[in-house]
Amino acid sequence: MKVRTPILSINGSDSTGQSGIQADIQTIAALGGYAVTAVTCISTLATKMEQGARGMGQEDTDIHSISPAPCLLPLAPEIVVKQVEQSISLLHPKAIKVGLVADGETVRLLRDEVIACRRLVVAPGIFDADGRQMVGDDVVEAIKRHLVPEALLLMLRCRDAEKLLSISILTDDDMLEAARLLHEMGAEWVLLRGGQHAKGRVTALLFNFSTFHFFTSYNVDGWQRHGVAAALSAAITTRLGMGDDVPTAIRNAHDFIHSQVVYAKPDETGGRAIDIYNRFVSLVAGHYREAHDVAFYADRLCITTRYLSGVTNNVVGKSPKQIIADYLMSEAKTYLDTTRLSIQEVADRLGFSSQALFCKFFKAQEKRSPSEHRSA
Repeated sequence: MKVRTPILSINGSDSTGQSGIQADIQTIAALGGYAVTAVTCISTLATKMEQGARGMGQEDTDIHSISPAPCLLPLAPEIVVKQVEQSISLLHPKAIKVGLVADGETVRLLRDEVIACRRLVVAPGIFDADGRQMVGDDVVEAIKRHLVPEALLLMLRCRDAEKLLSISILTDDDMLEAARLLHEMGAEWVLLRGGQHAKGRVTALLFNFSTFHFFTSYNVDGWQRHGVAAALSAAITTRLGMGDDVPTAIRNAHDFIHSQVVYAKPDETGGRAIDIYNRFVSLVAGHYREAHDVAFYADRLCITTRYLSGVTNNVVGKSPKQIIADYLMSEAKTYLDTTRLSIQEVADRLGFSSQALFCKFFKAQEKRSPSEHRSA
């Protein structure tokens, strides 16, 4: 019997299962890890007026708004710490994620419990996906003082980084400066997400003392969906626990989340077609560099290319060939827009046998060449 790698998630509880500890368990298990947990707080839904009346989250002057907002009920610090102590002493997790913690004293005490872990991912939930501050300023200060210096990887939305650093992040250069400051505070690696300075794109930045790399996606709505950030951090933590270095863990986790969360379709009917579609997109995310033909994927799904075509047309109105092409184009544009790689190097990375074939493919999809796209 295969022993699965224990991964500890320290996070809040979201009863909807879309985020929080419940979603972390699903992500860790899907990647082959064994989820160990410590619940820090319970999240319920309240109106913004109710949230303000209870003193939870950020101030909101729009008293007429009644849109749902998370209301956090923190567990006592000693209860949270006891869960962490037992998990570490009994199961010795290979990596730890610290997510949403809603109490400053809990943050302080957690630092002493997780400090010995070499693979610590700190992904604090300061703002939710709708931009509402979920924790008090005392918690923000505690995160900055006690957890950031211990992180192998610090994961933040740009909005979170603005709050931690009291600065504005409006450009790529601002993201670089913010990452540098966070690195100087002690985080070995910094992953900033959610930059939207370029219209129609969402930008992320990976930074450490010797290198940095920008990532860009055109699927803004997908990457900004509720629960995606939490799932990504859980996936990265799992891959780190399985032995990946930080850049490799991020790449593998990105491919998984890209297919399973961002582009995958929810199985609302329980139908076989949705399951096949999601498995197909997951395979594309893992093999697009070496396989561009539909037959490769149909073979691994143990179905015919004709059957796969019927599935994808019914689910998203596209052929399997077009889905593969869309994925390749998304990656191609990311390389062209965010790196200095030559056209030949981009073609090589995407698995094309020659620059000419890549340019022909690109022009057929985009109606202009890679060079024209890059100079636009």
